[in-house]
Amino acid sequence: MQRGSLKTLELVRAYSVPVRDERARELVTWYLRTLQKAIDMIWDNIAWGYRFPKLVRKRGRTTVITGLKTRIPMIPKDKVFKKMLRDTLMKDNPYASHWVDAVIRTAYSVMESWRKRYLKGRAGKTKPRIRRRFARCKTTLMKIDYQAKTIRITLRPGEYLTVSWRSTWFEHRVRDWIVGEVVIKDDRIVIPFKSSKEVEIKRVVGWDSNELSLDGYEPSIGFIHVDLRPLQSMKIVYERKKAVAQSKGKKRVYEKYAAREGNRERDFVNKLVAGLRRILPNSIHVFEDLGKEDLVSNKKVEKKRRKRNARTPWRSIHRRMSESALTVFVDPKNTSRTCPRCGYVVKTQVGRTFKCPRCGLEMDRQKVASVNIRKKYLEGGGKGKKAKMRGFPHSDDPEDSMKAELWAGVAPSGRKPMIWAPMKGTLKAMKPRVEGWHQLI
Repeated sequence: MQRGSLKTLELVRAYSVPVRDERARELVTWYLRTLQKAIDMIWDNIAWGYRFPKLVRKRGRTTVITGLKTRIPMIPKDKVFKKMLRDTLMKDNPYASHWVDAVIRTAYSVMESWRKRYLKGRAGKTKPRIRRRFARCKTTLMKIDYQAKTIRITLRPGEYLTVSWRSTWFEHRVRDWIVGEVVIKDDRIVIPFKSSKEVEIKRVVGWDSNELSLDGYEPSIGFIHVDLRPLQSMKIVYERKKAVAQSKGKKRVYEKYAAREGNRERDFVNKLVAGLRRILPNSIHVFEDLGKEDLVSNKKVEKKRRKRNARTPWRSIHRRMSESALTVFVDPKNTSRTCPRCGYVVKTQVGRTFKCPRCGLEMDRQKVASVNIRKKYLEGGGKGKKAKMRGFPHSDDPEDSMKAELWAGVAPSGRKPMIWAPMKGTLKAMKPRVEGWHQLI
C-alpha cells in the first residue's frame, strides 16, 4: 500500500420516516405470507449432494484438505423452476407484478444466507422462518423526485404510496446522496441513502480485537490501545439487573434493562468509532474476520469464557466502523503466534507475553497480533485470500515502535479514563504509559 494512494469509500446511511397508512401494513402482511410460501417451495425442491474429502500428497505424506464427507444443499435456480415459482405466486397477487419479483429475490437471498451458515456449521437442517415484519421494495417500483425529496412507491397500477424526507431532522445529512431500495414497515419506511468519495490513504492500521481492548499498530504512530473496560463494566451491571428481574418474573423490568443496555452499548460504539475516525483520518482499518459463533459455542469454549466472549460486541464495532471508514478483514489464523520480526510460528503460546525462540523477540501478544494483522493485509491476505507473514526486516523492527503508544478510550470526563464510571463524552487521546508518545493531529 503506497502512501497517498486513492481508495473509494462507499457510505450508506439509513433513516426511517413515519407513515400512517393502513395500506403499508396490508402490504407487509401479504409480503411476509408470500415470502414464506416462496421459501417453502424452494426448500421442498432442494437437491442434496455430497462433498468428499480432498487428499493431497505432500512430502511423502497424505494430507486431508476439506475434512470429512459432508452433505451439500443445492438450491434450485434453473429457469423452469423459477418460472413455475413466479407463476404460482402470481395467482394470489393483488399488487403489481414487480412485488412478486421482489419476494422471489428476497427468498433466494434468505436461502443463500442459510446455505452459507449451514456449510460453516452455524445453522442446522431446518427451514428458515420469517418472523420480522418488512417488505423490501425494488427500484422498479419506486419513482424518486430529488427536487421535491419524495419517493412514490407503486402498490398497484395507478395506486401509489408517497413518502417525503423534506424537513426531516436528517435532511442536511443526506444532501446530494442517492436513494437505495426502501424497506416498508407497518408504521414507517426505512430509506437508505448512498454516497461515495475518494479518500487519500495516509496509513494502514492493524487492529487486534480483545475482550478488554482494541490494540492497533501503525509504524508512524506506534501502538494504539483503546480501552473497552467501561463497556464491559456497564454490561456486567445490566446482566446482574436482568438476572434479578428474571428471577422475580418481572418481564417488563427485564425488557426495560435490556433496552437500556442496548442503547448504552450503541452509544459507546458510536462514540468510539467517531473518535477513531477523528484521531486516525484517511486510514484503512484492518480487523480479524472473527467467527463469533465459534467463540460462544458450548462445544468449543468453557462456560465462563463463553459468557465473556458473548459480552464483547466485536461485530458491532467492526460493522459500525465499516459504515464510516475504509475497513477490510483478514484471516485470524496464527496472528498471535507468529513472530513479526522473523516470521517463526510458535506452536503453543501461554500467557500475555510472546517469546520467539528463534530471534528472541519478546512482546505483548496483543501487540504482536496487531502487527501481523496489518502485515497480512499488506501482503494480500484479505478476506478469502491466503498470505504468508514473512516478518519485518530489522530496519522496520516493531520493537522500535514500543517507545511510542497512543492510549485512547471513551472517557466520561477529563483527560484520563474513569473505568468504572458511566460512559459519557467522546473518544480522547489519553496520557501514555511510556515516554516518546505523540498525539495525532
